Amino acid sequence: MGFIINPITPALGVVMVLLVGCATVGPDYVPPEVSAPAQWNAQLEGGPTAERVDTQTLASWWLTLDDPTLTSLVERAIESNLDLHQARNRVREARARRGISEAGRFPTIDATGSAKWRRTSEETGSGTERDLYAAGFDAGWELDLFGGIRRSIEAAEADLGASEEQLRDVLVTLVAEVALNYVEVRSFQARLSTARANCDAQEETYNLVRSRFEAGLTSQLDVEQAKANLESTRSQIPTLEIGLEQAKNRLAVLLGENPGSVHNELSGREPIPVTSFEIAVGVPADVLRRRPDVRHAERELAAQTARIGVATAELYPKFTLLGSIGFEALSPGKLFSTGAGFYGAGPSVTWTIFDAGRIRRNIEVQNALQEKALLEYEAAILTALEDVENALVAYAKEQVRRQSLIEASQASQRVVDLARSQYLSGLTNFQSVLDAQRSLLSLKGQLAESEGQVTSNLIMLYKALGGGWKPLAPDAGK
Repeated sequence: MGFIINPITPALGVVMVLLVGCATVGPDYVPPEVSAPAQWNAQLEGGPTAERVDTQTLASWWLTLDDPTLTSLVERAIESNLDLHQARNRVREARARRGISEAGRFPTIDATGSAKWRRTSEETGSGTERDLYAAGFDAGWELDLFGGIRRSIEAAEADLGASEEQLRDVLVTLVAEVALNYVEVRSFQARLSTARANCDAQEETYNLVRSRFEAGLTSQLDVEQAKANLESTRSQIPTLEIGLEQAKNRLAVLLGENPGSVHNELSGREPIPVTSFEIAVGVPADVLRRRPDVRHAERELAAQTARIGVATAELYPKFTLLGSIGFEALSPGKLFSTGAGFYGAGPSVTWTIFDAGRIRRNIEVQNALQEKALLEYEAAILTALEDVENALVAYAKEQVRRQSLIEASQASQRVVDLARSQYLSGLTNFQSVLDAQRSLLSLKGQLAESEGQVTSNLIMLYKALGGGWKPLAPDAGK
């Protein structure tokens, strides 16, 4: 329910402005203080250091892997990925919405025109016919005395910042996913190569055992065991081939292309990209300042704080300056004559005096949403710290595991050579050869997987640090 007051003179509106003054209701946003740990809980070993992060290196971290194919894939994904296009569109939308809010600060002017033909009733009037022509302009300007418009602009500005941070977050995730899937492709290729090499070695052993059996030097049991060992290894190859094809298809989709589009490009086997193990991770506070998801949550909190002011402003009256100017005449030819002009101006006040508590309930809603946004911001901080801690541990420990697998594989290869030599000399049974070959196959497969995991963990560490984005250009999202 509302009422409109049209004062007799514009002076009353000026007096109201002077008496009331310009106030901005609702809480002023103050960024929450973040209590970040002084240092990481995980020990910085295996390459990470507490030195300040080089932002340029972190922004294009994939270049440190020195792999031209990976660099090309990342650049194409940034250009064509569909999720990234959607995020850019959200920035455009937020920018347009900010413009809508800013337009509320300015007057509105409408052009009007009309032509009416009317005959009055003979019962209630003279029964005459009359034409009326009119043209003019109407203007209105809401005086933002209590800051409702200013708060809406604050909210729109923060929403724009949140959408920009969301775009950066999508970019961070995208480049990491491209790199992870590329490393997975190379890892599957390495594991396939290892499995096929083991197949060749086991087939050679099978042929050797079968020849000895035909010469009466061994039993049928040894032949069947060698055959079972060979086919068991062969059965692993299709599983690895499936994983390889799926990783290639995921890469194609990340690039915004049809599955299968990168198969020829990645058909040749290339080594898993490696780099120097050293990486500057800085301190926790550096990460919180850079992580887009944390920055996004902070902007969401700022926007919701401003919305409390927008809702609170509805409790107060709205003052508007109104004006009109134009021409009226009974014939088109006299519409713009000197005597046809008219004008009018004056302030108006609109104030909702009863709404069954709707406005106050809405303020409560906005306050609850602000508390929710604050909790989400605090949760984003904890998640960011957890991601880095986990990535630091995984990166360091996988290197230790990889080194152990290297030494174990080398020892297992010597065991295979010794077992095979002793078997041919009759000093041991064929089961020793089978056990040694199975152990070697397992260790080589784990080593190939670990080689890829070390690089993958490095990628996850870069992602946890918020690497992969640069400041947006002024026209980003357009």
